[in-house]
Amino acid sequence: MRTIALINQKGGVGKTTVALHLAAAFQLHGRDTLVLDLDPQASASEWHDARENKLPHVESIQPARLAKVVEQAREIGTGVLVLDTAPHAESTALEAARCADLVLVPCQPSIMDLRAMRKTADLLKLVRVPAFAVLNSVPPQRTVADEAEEMIAGTLGLPVCPVRLGDRVAYDRCLITGQVAQEIEPAGKAAAEVARLYMWTCEQLGMPAGELVLTSAGEHVDVAAGANDRTHTHAHVGG
Repeated sequence: MRTIALINQKGGVGKTTVALHLAAAFQLHGRDTLVLDLDPQASASEWHDARENKLPHVESIQPARLAKVVEQAREIGTGVLVLDTAPHAESTALEAARCADLVLVPCQPSIMDLRAMRKTADLLKLVRVPAFAVLNSVPPQRTVADEAEEMIAGTLGLPVCPVRLGDRVAYDRCLITGQVAQEIEPAGKAAAEVARLYMWTCEQLGMPAGELVLTSAGEHVDVAAGANDRTHTHAHVGG
């Protein structure tokens, strides 16, 4: 099992958006994927409630149960576990980071967001887990993102993912209906960005990206992994 934690002590930076788009990408490539919603606002859980396709599965859990639920997910054979954490919750963020193989820190390239990232960067220094900032809601002006990346890497000492997610209506519109950008606009710019982020994430986790193949029976086959992985309803692990 590979575990990805989405962490940022500031709210409104796109943690849930990135978490759900990545989780859906893994699921669509044949990986049995589970999202643990650790945020009391339960935005990821609400997205799942509105979703017609119930995969990837989302479980809302209490932070105190994280370690136990992660172990249960491993025991039932979960392929990819995505941890969507709450802002302003240092102990939960730290525990999520310790459970993870990879930490992603979604952030927007505004000066207020970048200043607020210092707490998160300092927290991640307490754990030995690969961590990267992911620039989100990036405006068309490239210089804004370039300057933000320089500040994050130089001042905060946090490496930055080379894939940037633009400020696109598709990301917000799709979440309302329980979908992701690659489902509502498969050929759109947002879907292409998510595809690149997915490929990069697979590289960081040391796992094959696979190819999206939909059989006549509605089964996804992960070609690169060399396995037929039938999508199925994920067992509840939070109860």
